[in-house]
Amino acid sequence: MPDRPLDVLEETLETAVTVTLKGGEVHEGVLAGYDQHMNLVIEADDNVTIIRGDNVVSIRP
Repeated sequence: MPDRPLDVLEETLETAVTVTLKGGEVHEGVLAGYDQHMNLVIEADDNVTIIRGDNVVSIRP
């Protein structure tokens, strides 16, 4: 059975990711957390960014 999206996020937790949002905005940092709605917590340069899951287009390692 293929990985479910939340399984992929679990494997990516605490690693560097690039997140592309609707509208083309890109965030890079460490995936520090997520929830069942695929809301993301990204840490970069002593900053924490919370990204609402329905704005995410892609997440790449």
